[in-house]
Amino acid sequence: MTELRIAAAPISWGVCEVPGWGHVLDADTVLSAMAGLGITATEFGPPEYLPGAPSDLRAELAKFNLAPVGGFLALALHREPSAALATARETAALFAAAGAEVIVLAAATGAAGYDTRTPLTDHEWRTLIDTAASIADIAAEHGLRATVHPHVGTHIETEAEVRRFLADSDLDLCLDTGHLAIGGTDPVALARRYPNRIGHIHLKDVRLAIADEVRSGRMEYSQAVREGLYVPLGEGDVDIAALVHAVRTAGYSGWYVLEQDTALNPGDTAAGPTRDTEVSLRHLAEIEAEPASARI
Repeated sequence: MTELRIAAAPISWGVCEVPGWGHVLDADTVLSAMAGLGITATEFGPPEYLPGAPSDLRAELAKFNLAPVGGFLALALHREPSAALATARETAALFAAAGAEVIVLAAATGAAGYDTRTPLTDHEWRTLIDTAASIADIAAEHGLRATVHPHVGTHIETEAEVRRFLADSDLDLCLDTGHLAIGGTDPVALARRYPNRIGHIHLKDVRLAIADEVRSGRMEYSQAVREGLYVPLGEGDVDIAALVHAVRTAGYSGWYVLEQDTALNPGDTAAGPTRDTEVSLRHLAEIEAEPASARI
């Protein structure tokens, strides 16, 4: 099999779109840390974290020999479709001009953060599905792929919502091992059941005991992150090896984006997140060297 296409994302260094999430390291510090680990590609991080002009964005990544993968776009797909589509057009144009491949779309609630959400009506769900399809068309016009990311605190979070989305939409998923597990979906089982619907992968490992606290409503998501919900690959309860072998056996050849969602305190440096990412890289190398027959 070909080598894994491994990329990183700024969220592993605490860079998040949520207001007040935590201390934000500057882009040069984060990109330099990635490059120092031998990583050769990255997602972009939140809007405006990296330069907004395509030439400047390409130059910023080129300083660190990083290829552009694409990035996360959280939109309230269930309401005001025209606003969501306008943002998607701007994003797709930037991503394409920068040489990226994928838009990772999340069905945001419209509230700040991912701690609370309210149920959708059937009409709102239909609007969400139709808006996502329109954004996929916009992405395709720019030579990009759009994938939909089940995510804690969005309108595609639980196992039932993931299955409903797969039934109602033909868009591929961004399979995020951590968010799926927190929402109650076994990511390995999902990959095996829907091998042709996996369009992008975010690799996370989580402590399921803390995930249970989030799923039950006993702990807010943002607090759980600070309590150690996410850990380096191989140190949590997700069978990352089985997942990787399952998707590779099914023919997946896309990116594996390392994401250990982190919230930094004032004064924190890149050292801790960089060490964690290094541990994850070593774990992936071990998985890549292991015969698939040993896991499937």
